[in-house]
Amino acid sequence: MKILLDTHAFIWADNDSQKLSSTAKDAIAQAMMRYVSIVSIWEIQIKSSLGKLPLRKPLAALLLDQYEQNSIQILPITPDHIYRLADLPPIHGDPFDRMLIAQAQHEDLTLVTADEKIAQYAVQTAW
Repeated sequence: MKILLDTHAFIWADNDSQKLSSTAKDAIAQAMMRYVSIVSIWEIQIKSSLGKLPLRKPLAALLLDQYEQNSIQILPITPDHIYRLADLPPIHGDPFDRMLIAQAQHEDLTLVTADEKIAQYAVQTAW
């Protein structure tokens, strides 16, 4: 299985949070490939800069740690991901989450997320 971590799942996995479900932990541990989207990195930096999301270390160092410890790769946004947005019904209004859905669909990734709205889309989820 190849996975894409939703922003909250990435943060919780990094902090070894109890908020991360056992199914999510198993999906992360057993995945052949693990990704965090550049859109999540953008969202994290915005929230951190606004003081809404304290990080254990600067974002660049946190990403390097996750690459070294868990082989988490950064998934860029491609034009195909953007085009895929046109096919998504308006269930979820958050543009970051909509991009994660489009990326997961296009790349055939399982999206690790606690967001119940995302599960309403035609996308594989794990939680």
